[in-house]
Amino acid sequence: MTESKFISNKVRYCKNCVLPLSAVNLSINPEGICSACEFHKVYQSITPQGWEERRKKFENILNEYKSQSNYDCIIPVSGGKDSYFQTHQIVEEFKLKPLLVTYDGNNYLPEGIHNRDKMRENFDADHLIFGPSVKSLKELNKQCFKIMGDMNWHAHCGIYTYPFQIAVKFKIPLLIWGETFWDISGMYDVNDMVEYTKRMHVEHNLRGFQWNDVIKNTNLTEKDMSWAKFPTDEEYIRNRIRGIPIGNHFKWDPNKHAKFIIQKYNWKPRQEPFERTYRLMSNLDDRYENGAHDLLKFIKFGYGRASDHASKDIRTGYMKREEGVKMVKKYDHVISSDLEYWLDYVDMKESEFWEIADTFRSEKVWWIKNGEWYKENLWGGSSPYGEVRLKKDLQEKYIRD
Repeated sequence: MTESKFISNKVRYCKNCVLPLSAVNLSINPEGICSACEFHKVYQSITPQGWEERRKKFENILNEYKSQSNYDCIIPVSGGKDSYFQTHQIVEEFKLKPLLVTYDGNNYLPEGIHNRDKMRENFDADHLIFGPSVKSLKELNKQCFKIMGDMNWHAHCGIYTYPFQIAVKFKIPLLIWGETFWDISGMYDVNDMVEYTKRMHVEHNLRGFQWNDVIKNTNLTEKDMSWAKFPTDEEYIRNRIRGIPIGNHFKWDPNKHAKFIIQKYNWKPRQEPFERTYRLMSNLDDRYENGAHDLLKFIKFGYGRASDHASKDIRTGYMKREEGVKMVKKYDHVISSDLEYWLDYVDMKESEFWEIADTFRSEKVWWIKNGEWYKENLWGGSSPYGEVRLKKDLQEKYIRD
């Protein structure tokens, strides 16, 4: 194979951060800057007066919904850094009484369990924790991996669907989320003030799949999936449900927030290093999010969690791009040991995992050469990333020699 044979399909990387164009919903302008970086530049340009105006809008929303039930609002929480910061804002800054609601996908790391369970005490708040049966979760892990290459579909569904169900059930119309939805690949303008809707839920978190799609070819029933049903449009409107990210109204800086909650609430970051990223403060509620789940993102799109974390830290000034490139080179390709844990969890052989996972590789990123998967690297050139495991008929569509 010669370079010229695939140069037109060469993956482009942002010149400012380290994200590739293969990142979901990302675009890159003629100057080589990605849409997420363009968004962040505008976000950083919001003046102190602009943030004060946003705060006042938030206060108006709180006053509109305050004390319409036994609780002033619902805060969906995992126990992570964002959960703590948004709860701190509501309880300490605005003196409201929230109901904390958690979806437990049975994947918590020890530090995550500690942080989650201390929230009741730290914030003197009532806390509702819900988890589907372990049998159902194992079935969903396995089935969703097979149909969409994502074993964590249940979590993407549950962490959003269940709090909205509670909002309807207990007539608590206001839900307050954490970081802004804007900075996901720069999909929105900073003045859009995006809120959480059913459409966003289905198109982005559910990957276009509903509960009845994912239980086909399983023993799961509709009753097993009751937690996965978003409220109907009629329920949503009648109860005046509204889901807003607090990041719409307050400048969001996860590194700064993590430092703050560690000092104030003795919040625990990861005590052991992750294998696929350098950050110790993210995704403690799910052992796979930084591991096997993220490995699948690398398999599909050619980049991983270290690319995400480095790009965010580059934009906020905590890291130079050169250091970010080193992080990507060190972590993105690693096959983390939690894969073995997951295979045991769902009773699957590793050979079956790779046979299925390889079918999800993007042809815009990967090709086959000499029995190896190849992709373009952020630091230049191309490298092999594992032996080809596809059947011969599927291999042919990737071969560009």
